[in-house]
Amino acid sequence: MSALKDRLTDGLYGLGWSTVKKLPEPVAAGLGRRIADTAWKRRGPGVLRLEANLARVVPDATPERLAALSRAGMRSYMRYWMESFRLPAWSTERVAGSVSIKDIHVMEEALASGRGVVLALPHLANWDLAGVWVTRALGIPFTTVAERLRPESLYDRFVAYRESLGMEVVPHNGGAAFGTLARRLRAGGLVCLVADRDLSSSGSEVTFFGERARMPGGPAMLAQQTGALLLPATLWYDDTPVMKGRIHAPVEVPESGTRAEKTSVMTQALADAFAEGIADHPEDWHMLQRLWPADLDERGKGRRP
Repeated sequence: MSALKDRLTDGLYGLGWSTVKKLPEPVAAGLGRRIADTAWKRRGPGVLRLEANLARVVPDATPERLAALSRAGMRSYMRYWMESFRLPAWSTERVAGSVSIKDIHVMEEALASGRGVVLALPHLANWDLAGVWVTRALGIPFTTVAERLRPESLYDRFVAYRESLGMEVVPHNGGAAFGTLARRLRAGGLVCLVADRDLSSSGSEVTFFGERARMPGGPAMLAQQTGALLLPATLWYDDTPVMKGRIHAPVEVPESGTRAEKTSVMTQALADAFAEGIADHPEDWHMLQRLWPADLDERGKGRRP
């Protein structure tokens, strides 16, 4: 049954990449909304988890407000997928006109000076679109990490997809990945990492929306080890076809403390920047998985969806 499910999953994603990009844009957008609304009405585990996560982001929200947010969140999530399936067919001009990032000059100036940059983002709006905008519109190559997915063929699809968009993709396999990223940064390159979820024991503990959570310590450790500039970034959709974003204030390396202590302080600063962006645009936070350890029991199984 697991093998069959894996083949089905891979086949569905393959169908999306091969078919959705050929649809007229209004048809694709309408299809995405219908899929989102159908999933939202079914109230499956992903939708319930999204609502539970949003309840922490908007703690004073009424049930009606949470339901509206989760519906908007599912539509935002499907917009991400519809855009991502179609990105390989977008022209450079289309990409350039589809993204606007405030204070992007901070990143560009650091790279122009020869200093590496670690750009850290949460799961907001469309990070793949932001990535292809960086590579095509700005002409800046970058390196990122891809987590292993099941089935392996699906992971291969994601790697091939992101590489076709101009990204260098490094498998997430511990020390080897860290070493590759560090070399790119020492050479003055750009590394982009989605960094708002880590339920492993190696994550750095932070306070996130008033509750204990874990986030990857990798961005902070890379900045310490290589001298790269660590920049938080957040993205969002509005009522226009242009995705918006901003570069937050750089996260500096503390002058004192152990490596672990510095990592903790820097990761908390990232979490604070992420929380600011998510609170401003909660409907664009695509977090349909558990994030807070309080949602896991001692065996790692969820008490709630």
